[in-house]
Amino acid sequence: MEPAAIIGLGNPGVPYRETRHNLGFMVVEELARRWSVPFRPGRGPYEVSLAREPRSERDVILVAPRTFMNLSGEAVSDVSCRYGVTPGSMLVVVDDFWLPLGILRYRPRGSDGGHHGLASIIAALESEEFSRLRLGIGKAVMPPKQELADFVLSAFDPEERALAADMVLRAADAAEEFVRSGRALPRNPPGPEDGENAG
Repeated sequence: MEPAAIIGLGNPGVPYRETRHNLGFMVVEELARRWSVPFRPGRGPYEVSLAREPRSERDVILVAPRTFMNLSGEAVSDVSCRYGVTPGSMLVVVDDFWLPLGILRYRPRGSDGGHHGLASIIAALESEEFSRLRLGIGKAVMPPKQELADFVLSAFDPEERALAADMVLRAADAAEEFVRSGRALPRNPPGPEDGENAG
């Protein structure tokens, strides 16, 4: 069976480590912890961890691009070529400010929905046929459009941290399900549905 690739998007460097935009990194790091595999520098612009999902015994490539968010496609393209992973075996994990904090949303394919990391991957692969798992970071009252870049690069507020940490664990569960079945069916807490926002 073709290996699965779980690609967590974020920005490299200590200043970004705990920010909303780095939730993708947090999820692949949680998977590496569960499976007791270390990350190491890849041969391309990313860190990589090679694992085997215990229940399915399927090979998995955990990927954390080191290109900064808007150039994530460079890393994903290299992983695809080097490890022989087609878009259909990829799950890209990203933050999404259109979704309320704590809400997960899975789609097996689709547009970038305004997310620059996804746009870069679509351009590099010349395909929208990869799965994506979006992690909500939105607030009831969002900042003005011109301040959104600062918002996604900010840390979670103290009262948000427990929900954000739980969301990372549920996203890792969904990623494990993707490896086993080819689909990620995330669990969401009771509350508002995520609705039909970005694709």
